[in-house]
Amino acid sequence: MRPSILDPLFAPVTTLEGIGNKVAILLGNLLGNSGELNVPRVSALAFHLPHSLIDRRSRPGIAFAGGGIVTLALYIDRHQPTPRGQPRVPYRVFGHDETGEISLTFFRAKGNWLENALPVGERVIVSGRVEWFNGRASMVHPDYMVLESKSHELPLVEPIYGLTAGLSSKVLRKAVTQSVERVPEMPEWIDPTLLAREQFPPFKQALETLHNPDSEADLALDTLPRQRLAYDELLAGQLALALVRKTMKRSAGRKLAGDNTINQRVLEAFHYPLTDAQKRSIDEIKKDMASDERMLRLLQGDVGSGKTIVALCALSTAVEAGTQGALMAPTEVLARQHFATIKPIAERAGLRVDLLTGREKGVVRRDMLAALAAGELDILIGTHAIFQEGVVFKDLGLAVVDEQHRFGVHQRLLLASKGQATDMLVMTATPIPRTLVLTHYGDMDVSRLDEKPVGRKPIKTVALPLGRIEEITTRMGDAIKEGQKIYWICPLVEENEDLGLTSVEQRHKELSSRFGSNVGLVHGQMKGAEKDAAMAAFKSGETRILVATTVIEVGVDVPDATIIVIEHAERFGLSQLHQLRGRVGRGDQDSSCLLLYKDPLGETSRARLEVMRQTEDGFRIAEEDLQLRGEGEVLGTRQSGMAGFRLARMEAHGHLLEIARDDARLIIHNDPKLETQRGQALRTLLYLFERDSAIRLLQAG
Repeated sequence: MRPSILDPLFAPVTTLEGIGNKVAILLGNLLGNSGELNVPRVSALAFHLPHSLIDRRSRPGIAFAGGGIVTLALYIDRHQPTPRGQPRVPYRVFGHDETGEISLTFFRAKGNWLENALPVGERVIVSGRVEWFNGRASMVHPDYMVLESKSHELPLVEPIYGLTAGLSSKVLRKAVTQSVERVPEMPEWIDPTLLAREQFPPFKQALETLHNPDSEADLALDTLPRQRLAYDELLAGQLALALVRKTMKRSAGRKLAGDNTINQRVLEAFHYPLTDAQKRSIDEIKKDMASDERMLRLLQGDVGSGKTIVALCALSTAVEAGTQGALMAPTEVLARQHFATIKPIAERAGLRVDLLTGREKGVVRRDMLAALAAGELDILIGTHAIFQEGVVFKDLGLAVVDEQHRFGVHQRLLLASKGQATDMLVMTATPIPRTLVLTHYGDMDVSRLDEKPVGRKPIKTVALPLGRIEEITTRMGDAIKEGQKIYWICPLVEENEDLGLTSVEQRHKELSSRFGSNVGLVHGQMKGAEKDAAMAAFKSGETRILVATTVIEVGVDVPDATIIVIEHAERFGLSQLHQLRGRVGRGDQDSSCLLLYKDPLGETSRARLEVMRQTEDGFRIAEEDLQLRGEGEVLGTRQSGMAGFRLARMEAHGHLLEIARDDARLIIHNDPKLETQRGQALRTLLYLFERDSAIRLLQAG
């Protein structure tokens, strides 16, 4: 299936000279194990771009050297080996040029090797950093030492790549050079008009240019070679999403329209008026479900915007149409939270709802699955346990996936396969910048909940140094006496002396010594039942302070919690801080968010906390977060394992995404099976950027 032109790039890195199994493992740590043999492919090395460079062109002479990296042409005068029995005394080699003398200093050096590398009487080129002690020049462990006759072997401009422990820069650089040499001349897949307008170089030329920079400016994200490669990667992504959308829409074809009776009962049981954004979103979802095309919709909601009731209305529409619904959450805490919120409303509306996580076992699980298969359950709420083989629906009409960025497209497809032409609603409480919506959800239509429910008050947000922690805990005592509830968030579960952070366990211990049994604890390493008990105690008021990690970041709903303290707020991203802040301000009382930071604050951290103080608009915060941190962090893809981009950066290349999306849609319209000459080139592009699952969908269709 894969075009043969790509074979050299899809070979394992062990086919390169000097790369054995040990180095391949190190490269896997650096690049990921993407190949068939569980070692990286050559393409992964070719796409590993330098982040900076060392310029060795400065040749000032010994007397004028200092500060940065220099290159010197020396005559070697004499060697002064390490004295026998004194291993801590360095080996020194003395040399001179027309301007002065210098000692080359080596610790634990092998004398024979140095005598061959720096022969007395020969002229040698050395490169490194010169330091001065008492008016004498010294270069400790030169980066390069070559005989003048081999001076061409010295890289005057040296690209610097990201490394991993145990892997030397020279080994990596040699491997990268070989990988780029293996890149073939590719068929051109970019539209000729766009190619001419943007003045993009050919693919291989762009890659070679980026691996051979002449100055720092050549490494910038806005250079033509980098933009060319970024566009290629974005086009591959958009084309794959367009193919997925086309295939899933085409494989659909049943209308799910209800008579609104259950829906009406759900809204009556809910007791609160809907916002205009909620009404609009429900209408959009119902319209999709009633069409003969499969629904693929993303519901974006800011913190506390009321996604759950929108999802329940969608699920009740599926039940009205005679089918079943499923709601899947990424964590057990969130799944149980959804169940606790939905169950009383659903039951009052006459809906049969149950919960499936890894914790349900034995008779309970067996009876639940039997009821599901028999159609005696209307809605199943759960974690990824819903994916498992033994879970069979009588007729799954709608699958709702919450916090989908923590899953992947494949898991989304897997859940949809539990039914026939299942409609799909994806929800996220993380407002996502528009460019990232196009990138990761480009196959979907989008609804936005950009209003807070009626009666919600603004949250007062202040940033304070950690030095004021005693003052804060004193004020907490007053708040508890007034009947308030408080979250206290820490970044770590256990103590870590290297990071100098207070752990959640240590903070719980300290607050418990002051407030006694009023303090609860919850973190990700606790067993499910322990977490449930801690949350239930906080919700009921048995405890008044809940010390927690970010396990409570999404979905936890305690309406009368009014204060949240986030310790070491400088260590969290903007979107994460916004999610955490959203745990308070969910009722009708005044609420506060205290961001505790450790001085001195860096520029980015200061900007982040300032944005938090200025606004509660999650969509604005998401855009700011993208600029400050980049797309991998904003979507949490580091944790989820979802593939980010190797070459494109949304903060720099977002404008190319719109072009790529429009181009992809036009391609699918004009050449739906990618059969033209350009279509064949685009198949190569999809394989190159590992979006070939879209081609398999194309073949299956």
